[in-house]
Amino acid sequence: MKPQLVVGILLVFLGAFIVFRGMSYGSEHSVIQVGDVRASMDARRSVPTWVGAVAIVGGVLLIGAGVRRRRHGA
Repeated sequence: MKPQLVVGILLVFLGAFIVFRGMSYGSEHSVIQVGDVRASMDARRSVPTWVGAVAIVGGVLLIGAGVRRRRHGA
């Protein structure tokens, strides 16, 4: 299987996961630190749905280009 097809399939699955299930990531920010005492804040942010849609479209285009290239024998 060509790498272009594999990347396209992975992008479609990742995009579908983001669109239908949602995905979030966390980050920790140090708010204040005095000596050994440290206060921090955890923030969870979600990945926008449009990112998933762009991943799906990009994956479909990669799959289509890979199939077309394979059909022509290149």
